[in-house]
Amino acid sequence: MRNRTDLALRLTDALSHNTPDLLRYLERRLNRDDAADALADLMTIGWRRANTLPVAPEQARMWLFGIARHVVANAARTERRQSNLAERLRETLRTAPAEVRSIDEDAEVRDAIARLAPDQAELVRLIHWEGFSIAEAGKILGISASTARTRYQRARADLKAALSRHGDAQIYAGDNPRTIVAAAQSEQR
Repeated sequence: MRNRTDLALRLTDALSHNTPDLLRYLERRLNRDDAADALADLMTIGWRRANTLPVAPEQARMWLFGIARHVVANAARTERRQSNLAERLRETLRTAPAEVRSIDEDAEVRDAIARLAPDQAELVRLIHWEGFSIAEAGKILGISASTARTRYQRARADLKAALSRHGDAQIYAGDNPRTIVAAAQSEQR
């Protein structure tokens, strides 16, 4: 028990004497907000690794700065990963097929789907917006593939009728639920 108390006192003392210098070190390498977060990370790591804290104050100072250096490196890696992810997302959005983007933007179709029975509407959304097959969507909804197919056929018929009444006979269908096509007009011919 005494060793833990001594260790806690030594770490508290090392942190209280070195925190201003550590914060300045972190601020020179990171922006001000990130430096404060990095200091909190440094302290957490210090407490986790307290059993390796050197006894001599100068050695303890170097130990804390070693942790600070690793925290800065981790922050830089995190920043690079986040930046790379953001760039990949921007590229994905830039190259997304126009017909997929237009589905999300088509308020009339969204409204027609919203007017379906809730179980049919969710089935249509899972198939056409989330890209699941009819069987996969059925499984997500806790119904058999056969029931899902029947509900999907009814939903397509209801959507076709609803959109035809509004002068826009487009519904989204196809053998491959991942492909969205305007099919109702060709079905009417």
